[in-house]
Amino acid sequence: MAQSEIRVPGGDTATMSASPFSLLEDGSSYAAAVDTFLADTARTRVPVWTDGRVDLAASAACAASVYGKARRPVACSYGVMLGPEALPAGLIALIDPLADRWLDKGEVGSDLLDTLFPRASRSEHGDREAGEGAGPGEVHSLLIAGLYEHLTVDTVWPLLRAADHRPDVRLRILTGRDAASLAWFTAKQYVRKASDVRELGVFTAVDRGLSRSGIRLLDARDMETADVRSEILGTRWSRLLLQGHGKDDSLNLADYTICGLNSLAPRRENVIGPICAYSDEPTCYRPLDKLIQLREIRAAEVVLSSCNNGPFTDAAIYDPKYQLMLNAIDGTARDVVAAITAHDVGRAENASWMETVLAHGSSAAAFNSSIRTAGPSPAYVHFGMGDDEEADRPEPPSLMPEPLLLTTSARATAYLAGGLLRLDNPLRNELENLATRVDSQVARESQAVHDRAAKTRDLVDDLESLDLAIAERFVGDPENEFSGCFGYFGDRSSIDSSSLASVRCQCGRPAERFVRRALVPTALDTEGVICTRCSDVSFRLPTGPSLRIHAEEDLLQGSDQQVRVEVHDARPGIVHLSLFVAKYGREYCTVAPQLRRVDIGPQGHGETEFTLTVARYAAPMAYYLTAYAVQDLAIAMARHPYGVFPASDGSA
Repeated sequence: MAQSEIRVPGGDTATMSASPFSLLEDGSSYAAAVDTFLADTARTRVPVWTDGRVDLAASAACAASVYGKARRPVACSYGVMLGPEALPAGLIALIDPLADRWLDKGEVGSDLLDTLFPRASRSEHGDREAGEGAGPGEVHSLLIAGLYEHLTVDTVWPLLRAADHRPDVRLRILTGRDAASLAWFTAKQYVRKASDVRELGVFTAVDRGLSRSGIRLLDARDMETADVRSEILGTRWSRLLLQGHGKDDSLNLADYTICGLNSLAPRRENVIGPICAYSDEPTCYRPLDKLIQLREIRAAEVVLSSCNNGPFTDAAIYDPKYQLMLNAIDGTARDVVAAITAHDVGRAENASWMETVLAHGSSAAAFNSSIRTAGPSPAYVHFGMGDDEEADRPEPPSLMPEPLLLTTSARATAYLAGGLLRLDNPLRNELENLATRVDSQVARESQAVHDRAAKTRDLVDDLESLDLAIAERFVGDPENEFSGCFGYFGDRSSIDSSSLASVRCQCGRPAERFVRRALVPTALDTEGVICTRCSDVSFRLPTGPSLRIHAEEDLLQGSDQQVRVEVHDARPGIVHLSLFVAKYGREYCTVAPQLRRVDIGPQGHGETEFTLTVARYAAPMAYYLTAYAVQDLAIAMARHPYGVFPASDGSA
């Protein structure tokens, strides 16, 4: 058979044996052709009822360069037909094999998925009971088919929300602006991609610095100089992501615009249209010479990543004549992934999509699983049946910031925003710089862009440096502003009565442990222990290290005493620890060294020793030691009372 050539919008020439589609204009011929096709799919071209629409005929000619042989797509588990009375018999017959069992519209509701596909239940031994739900790797599916006018919020939205919480269920939709569009969209489900259509592409006007091997990519910077129109129309795409700002009629790629207008579709005068709807001359709110007709893009799957580009029929802004999703369905795409709501996307979603398509997974699932942590509901819907070999999507990386980032932010905020530190405190600048870095790193974009392990290592280095600076402040001035943090935070807190616990002090007497909950952002929760004899034994931040001092309580003038300080509940790493005598006793008692670095092991424990020297002339009376530890901006304090007795030789 002589090969034919089809001239395509991008200007290149695609060579193929023959189109996999057979175009028919009248309904009776179409019905007969559908019967013949379903009886012998392998040897027959897919019938397409155009109802005389030349735009669909043009799309079929263009699509011949994207698709190869006919196929029987894997049927969905169940299907729901919306408004079948509005569809010709041949189209109903072509849709029928796409679901194993068809339900009445009256059965559709928010609990339909759980009714059809019960969640797996477990026996008392943890095994899945026979016949209950999906086992590992099992996937169920539901197909909704009908004209766009029947895709209302109340009908479809409950199913979308339910499916978003069921990774074992795939929801698919077949639709079109009229019966001919739906017939064309259905026909495309019965063909395979041509074997040489393998290109994956991303065109994003909202992301910069994006890269991934195996994917052809233009980001916001590239679009400033690239001929975006030629890049998009000049390629046959396996899967193409178009991302930018817009509405249901347009998607902006820098100066270029993906246009949803189908000039041959009828106008609904009672529905608002964009600016071009009210002019006899070609006009647009964007440059006319940079419009890209979505219907002319040769792609097996088009992903429209902008707000509200695939709205429900009763939630749309513009007349269907101008809608992107419907224009894509009228074009070459066998699968269209569109957004039904407003949402935020960025690097996290793009990275999730790229990894998913490289693994042959679902575009809609990739986007919805990523935005789930930032939005209240799913945003993306899959129109079309999808690939028969669709893989499970890779689990997207967590975008939740490391706990250390969040605790650092809270502590830095409390130190800086309240009145604890004077404006001229020498550590303010370092704290402010750290707070600024942490604030930017907590953002979802930063979580997606930067290597989390490297970011954590850098944060730990910054914290250790600042922790040491704070600890050195205690050495230079034990009564510095940081030492007053527990009193400052306590004045802005309230006792949590549920935290009260009777404990034993190191001295053996009863003590009470309690937590004060901060009432304002400029204070932090604190945990304390008060002894009936020793008074304030210890204070710490609940997620920070705790201290215990071990030393003799009765000392003699002129003696030396080893003091052991234990650190508990710390992060493995480094704690800086200082020990000093109460201010009134420093002329009589000294501690050496003044500062210790304590290495904390995997269990969060460590210890070190100091030497307490009592002068021979020390006044005999009661004293106390105070230890301060610093880790990750968390300050911990512990006290230990001791008494000095006259030396036995009486030479005080």
